Amino acid sequence: MSEIVNRVANSPIVTIDLEEYYGQGTDRVLFDLKVFLFQELVLKERDFRKALKELDWEQYRGKFVAVDCTVDAIVPTWAYMLVVTYLEGVAKDVAVGSVEDLERYLFQKALMAIDPATFEGRPVVIKGCSKFPVPIFAYGEVVRLLKGKAKSIMYGEPCSTVPVYKRPK
Repeated sequence: MSEIVNRVANSPIVTIDLEEYYGQGTDRVLFDLKVFLFQELVLKERDFRKALKELDWEQYRGKFVAVDCTVDAIVPTWAYMLVVTYLEGVAKDVAVGSVEDLERYLFQKALMAIDPATFEGRPVVIKGCSKFPVPIFAYGEVVRLLKGKAKSIMYGEPCSTVPVYKRPK
């Protein structure tokens, strides 16, 4: 009887699991400007500044925070900026926009740590299944980063992949 050989484990294929870039263990929260609006329509500067000064910012300590307004209202740009000044140094990270925008920002930031040169001439598999919500943006971004460096880019699992890109010879 011949020995069973794991050809996937012995192959030169490099697997990238985008789930590893998720930032596990850190809560994502929304700072909603809606609660600071007069009749959920307009922001009154004096009242807003006073409310921010009195707010317990510790509730955001160590969290990823999205700063957004979930109602259609007149909110000046500086209001978002002002909230960021309070969150900076308290929150783990902050993005202005929806929670989805926050996820995109966090993945963009994490993917910048990838050195495309380390994948030069190698076949790469972008793992498809994950336990955490990986935004579709991250899959496109990793292809953009590796195209031209990697020998090939595939999607799925090393034992069952879909070809996405192959560098011309």
